[in-house]
Order: sequence, then C-alpha cells, then structure tokens
Amino acid sequence: MEKKDIYEHLAKIYLDASSKRKHKSTESTKLFKNLFVTSVIFIALLGVFLVFNIVQKKGLRTQTALVLQPDAVKLNFHFDPAKKELYSISLNNLNLNTYKTLAFSAKKHNYKDNIAMRIEFINTFKEKSELYLKNIPLKWEEFKIDLAKFKSLTNWSEMFKLDFVVEEWNVKEKKGVVYLDNIRFLK
Repeated sequence: MEKKDIYEHLAKIYLDASSKRKHKSTESTKLFKNLFVTSVIFIALLGVFLVFNIVQKKGLRTQTALVLQPDAVKLNFHFDPAKKELYSISLNNLNLNTYKTLAFSAKKHNYKDNIAMRIEFINTFKEKSELYLKNIPLKWEEFKIDLAKFKSLTNWSEMFKLDFVVEEWNVKEKKGVVYLDNIRFLK
C-alpha cells in the first residue's frame, strides 16, 4: 500500500465513523424528545386522575337536582306597617316524592341584624308545614334541609308552593335584606 492509499483509507474510516456518530446523535435526540413527550403526557394524565379522585372523595359527586330559582333573589323587608315579607315559588302540582332535600344559599345584608327565616311548604290539599332557619349569615352559606323535617305534610305528590318568609318578630332591625340563591330540590 502506498502512502496515498493509506491516507485515503484512514480518511474513509474517519469520515464513516464521524457520520455514524452524527447519525447516532440524531437518533438519541429523537429518543430523548419521544421520552420527554411521553413523560409529559403521563404526568398530565396522572394529575387528571388525582384531581378526579380528590373531587370524588370530598363528596363533590354529581346529584340530580331540580332547580327552581337559579338566580339570586332579594327579599327586601321594611316592617312599617307590614308585618311580614315573603318570596313565594309556585310549584304547580309538582311531585316531590322522589326528592329528599331542599337546598339553597342565603345571606343577610346588615351585619347587625339577627334574622330567622320561615320556610313553608303547602300542598294542593292545603296541608302546610314549616320550619325556621335561624341566624342567617352575613356571607353566602349553603343550606340543605331534609324534606322529612317538614313533618306536617303527608302527601308530597301535589305540591302547591314554597315560601321563604321574614316576619317582624323574627328580626332585630325593622329594615333589611335577605338574599337567596340557587334554590333547588335534590334526590
């Protein structure tokens, strides 16, 4: 072998080796990118799974609800000369036999006031049952009242109306506001 042949042979070996290194380098880059994307997807799915489990464990599962009033209602009272103020919802002979709970949010406007509100159901047979919700809070609070607490009603199949009543003798101040929101029945 001549010197020139040796140099060409060495150059060929060297060039082939360097191109193989470049090829390996691009393969490892692709492999790294694929692993990175796979790990990001895995972490995202794991996060979704954990959030879903946390939500379920905190009791935020879905419930069947019949929404009567989704928007906030302002029950504005001024007891001069009135003796009571009410917000009434017509139930139009609604059958509530399959529902277990009355749910709503409530708050008062004046922090000084001490308000008790009467909640009253009347069916089409003129049966009436009521209970009092004492100490309406200053900030929104969710209330869930078991319908079984309305003991005077024997028939829930034809309901006439639901009333939220503020009476003069159940407030400290003679003027004020009670807000109700998201009034609904839960199964």
